[in-house]
Amino acid sequence: MIMEHISSAKSLYYLEKENISGAHNYHPLPVVLTKGAGVYVWDVDGKKYYDFLSGYSALNQGHCHPKIIAAFIEQAQKLTLTSRAFHSDLLGEYAEFITQYFGYDKVLPMNSGAEAVETALKLARRWGYEVKGVGENKAKIIVCENNFHGRTINIISFSTDPDAKHGFGPFTPGYEIIPYNDIHALQTVLEDKNVVAFFSGTYTRRSRSSCTGQRLP
Repeated sequence: MIMEHISSAKSLYYLEKENISGAHNYHPLPVVLTKGAGVYVWDVDGKKYYDFLSGYSALNQGHCHPKIIAAFIEQAQKLTLTSRAFHSDLLGEYAEFITQYFGYDKVLPMNSGAEAVETALKLARRWGYEVKGVGENKAKIIVCENNFHGRTINIISFSTDPDAKHGFGPFTPGYEIIPYNDIHALQTVLEDKNVVAFFSGTYTRRSRSSCTGQRLP
């Protein structure tokens, strides 16, 4: 059962401003938030909520974590931003810490999930051409239907959501879409020697084993 939310006059004021001047690329809940602390957020009427969404996991540490806020303020007052046109005295330390923590060889920090996805797709294709020996522009990446990985043209090219794709074609080729949680479909498409990756939000032991059997990293 979906409970209908009745917005107050104060909330409607902000909702109307956003509706008039903001692009309609998202359909949020009609709740206007104004502050947060830990696991809680408050709307403009002072109503308190649990934030179970947590910024799609970007806020697993909670809102306004004092240690993070203190570090942010300290760094912003010292050096606000360096582009990749320069080196930073902290980037190397961060890279060393994060790679050792997770056991990786290298790290490439990203600002958003879509950037991370795009970079992963590029890495898979480059590996396919330079290591696996796939012919030029022949690489294929397997994805699952009903996925959501972002809103770039490349990412929505392998979406099966009509709302995500309508009016944005033509789309990027090179993707094979299979049903989610169908190991037999995965094993079948993996027989194609041009496949360079299986890209999914979740993996099972059988899917990992199938990919390893076809020399996919």
